Amino acid sequence: MADSIDLMIDAATRAGDEILSAEPRARQVRYDRKSGRVIVELTNGCSFAFPARLAEGLTDADARALSNVEILGAGYGLRWDALDVDLGLPGLMAGVLGTRAHMDRMRAARAGSATSKAKARAARRNGRKGGRPRKAAR
Repeated sequence: MADSIDLMIDAATRAGDEILSAEPRARQVRYDRKSGRVIVELTNGCSFAFPARLAEGLTDADARALSNVEILGAGYGLRWDALDVDLGLPGLMAGVLGTRAHMDRMRAARAGSATSKAKARAARRNGRKGGRPRKAAR
């Protein structure tokens, strides 16, 4: 019984070591004040960066708070202790900068700011009519 448990522990340790050696994890992280980006160096030699202002919980943070970032655990997350913000590395690398609600708000803001010739024509027509029609009272 004890031998089989030791074998299982050894197998699990080997599997964990293989995962740690194969998956990219954070090796180093820093906030670049000049660009406003968080720069993450990975264990596989690659790096990536993201604008801090787009990440949930970091939007209104000052440079000093953003500079105080640390790597969590085995390198799968980032932590801003003073801001009480944790972001997972796999999500960040996939472009997920927060919860689904946060990402939906970002998409909606971007969609609302989109311009097109049709939107410009409609805005001019509404302007000639006195602006955007008022909503009906409920």
